[in-house]
Amino acid sequence: MNAIRNMATGLAVLSINVGTTAASDNQSNLPKKKPNVIIIMTDDQGIGDFGFNGNPYIKTPNLDKLASQSLNLTNFYVSPVCAPTRASLMTGRYSERTGVYDTYNGGAIMSDTEITMAEILKQNGYETGIFGKWHLGDNYPYRPSDQGFDVSSVHRAGGIGQPGDVMNYFAGDSSYFNPVLFENDQPVQSKGYCSDVFTEKTINFIRKNQEGKSGKPFFAYLSYNAPHTPLQVPEEYFDLYKNLQFKADSFGVFDEAVDKMTLVEIAAARNVYGMVTNIDDNIGELVKSLKEQGIFDNTILVFMSDNGPQQNRYKMGLRERKSSVLGGGVRVPCIIHYPDKFKETQELDLTLAHIDLLPSILDLCGINEPEHKIDGASFFSEDEDKLYRFKNRILFFEWGRGYLQKYQNFAALKGNFKLVGNTGYQSDVEDFELFDIKNDPTEKKNILKENIEIATSLKNEMDAWYDEIVSEKSNHRIYPAFIGTSHENPVILNRNDAKGTPVAWTQDHVLNYWEVKALEDGVYDITYHFIEPVIEKGEVCLQMYPYHLVAGTNATITDWTFENVKIGKGDYRIEPYYQTRKGRYIFPFYISVNRIDK
Repeated sequence: MNAIRNMATGLAVLSINVGTTAASDNQSNLPKKKPNVIIIMTDDQGIGDFGFNGNPYIKTPNLDKLASQSLNLTNFYVSPVCAPTRASLMTGRYSERTGVYDTYNGGAIMSDTEITMAEILKQNGYETGIFGKWHLGDNYPYRPSDQGFDVSSVHRAGGIGQPGDVMNYFAGDSSYFNPVLFENDQPVQSKGYCSDVFTEKTINFIRKNQEGKSGKPFFAYLSYNAPHTPLQVPEEYFDLYKNLQFKADSFGVFDEAVDKMTLVEIAAARNVYGMVTNIDDNIGELVKSLKEQGIFDNTILVFMSDNGPQQNRYKMGLRERKSSVLGGGVRVPCIIHYPDKFKETQELDLTLAHIDLLPSILDLCGINEPEHKIDGASFFSEDEDKLYRFKNRILFFEWGRGYLQKYQNFAALKGNFKLVGNTGYQSDVEDFELFDIKNDPTEKKNILKENIEIATSLKNEMDAWYDEIVSEKSNHRIYPAFIGTSHENPVILNRNDAKGTPVAWTQDHVLNYWEVKALEDGVYDITYHFIEPVIEKGEVCLQMYPYHLVAGTNATITDWTFENVKIGKGDYRIEPYYQTRKGRYIFPFYISVNRIDK
């Protein structure tokens, strides 16, 4: 094993490996085809859910083998929750710059002005496809097809069967089986378990690309929604772990959290392990297909998770889990398998993050970085300025329900030192925690008092970053769904993108709203769909100022349509509700806006 430990040396060695191979290729008379790119991302799979990270119980032979033949980024960070991580992966920028700040409540819509990895690769001759979870906007102009993907087969909202995924919500505890997916923006009933379906579609996309003999390389984004809740797993995989018992001293690193697992958490871990093993088998099928087609060696295959585990289980002793800026929430594995460049296993312990993958992948593909500002940098670069940047940069992490809250679940990481804030926005530095993550990776010992100057410096950097983020143009605009266009009609407005406080999820008594934009005058049918039949007499109301429509009803309704509504060009806030005669308010489960004059 070639273990690369020093930051500057590590970058130089990787650069030499890539550069030397490229020089050898240039000496060949045969033209070198650009490498294919596959990014595999799992959902809520923690750092401890792998055999190669010291878990003796979980069966991940394909990933273990892949890790033993790859570049392993052993100090890799993401955002505390999924949509922000996905935005950073696609753009090389902090999600807070892109309009993405949360997982729902309208906070998971990425600006249509962002330039994505798919767009860049497509512009450079790649065929692009996404299969699985997008979670960066369900309506035009924010969908995968609007952001650079030629082919898309995705579920909506943040997960299959969530309230925002209206096509699968009512399937309940079987939503992961035979889900309705949006294939190139049209709903299609799939057949099979979701992870199997996404893998099969990815393999078919690649085979079609190769059989087409277009000469185009491909970019495939295989984005599993597993092992996210609900923890639905095929019976054969559930049976693998149904009687599993956990012992903390059996793992590669002692993790006291294992001893504290409740019966509910043990049951959840068994299901998660089954879902992970299913994913591992699917990755084995994908690798097998690549080898059969003779393209495995010229394919960059990146594997990562989007954040830490949602439930309590083994996580290599790291503190906390998903949603936290502490290690258990933001440290995940990342492996890059590319036999054409990395001939043997390498470990790179540089402090790297999701924002670095876009420029690094472009570097491997021989494509220039975008001219606009990105936060990440290629860790394959030989540029001295970029080496200096890695040595001296600070990574920032934050998350809360809504826009970023200063000093609340906030962290700044530079070198070995990590400043963590879980305090108020006017707090002094003494209210923070400071950790030396090299000597204390579990972040148990607060060393702030004896390192007050380091803590103060990091807090000042945190303040400057916060001020920069809140001044971003993306944070001073809204991201409406465009209604009445040829790109999408009707437009389904779901609860994942509904805004308001408190948030409406499955509740029917919490009133929220949607932002929409009409590019021209039109006539519409606007239909309310309720989660349960409305049996109380009352009035159906639509506030869409300056339009205000009210209709009384004495009948039980599950849907209601305002027909032939004339809407002029402009921006609107749709506030729909039903008011009973007793004064109770009911919020629709979702609404559909269908233009009928075109």
